Amino acid sequence: MRTELVTTLKRQATELLSDLERDKQPILITQHGMPTAYLVDVESYELLQSRMGILEGIARGESAVTDGRTLNQDEAKASMARWLK
Repeated sequence: MRTELVTTLKRQATELLSDLERDKQPILITQHGMPTAYLVDVESYELLQSRMGILEGIARGESAVTDGRTLNQDEAKASMARWLK
């Protein structure tokens, strides 16, 4: 991963965006030597958001099983039937 100063972002934004589009590699932006932000291309960001949504759904499902909040097949069918109407 590449690291750039915030001043580089200010001065060379167009070039950095072109690099992102070409390389698809995030760029860490630093300010006063400290990490401030990541610059990522749209496609990568949207893919990460989609993956996070899936992982959060899995975590909710695992929590429901642990807490005993589950349905048998007949209960699930009845519940889904209400949604599909």
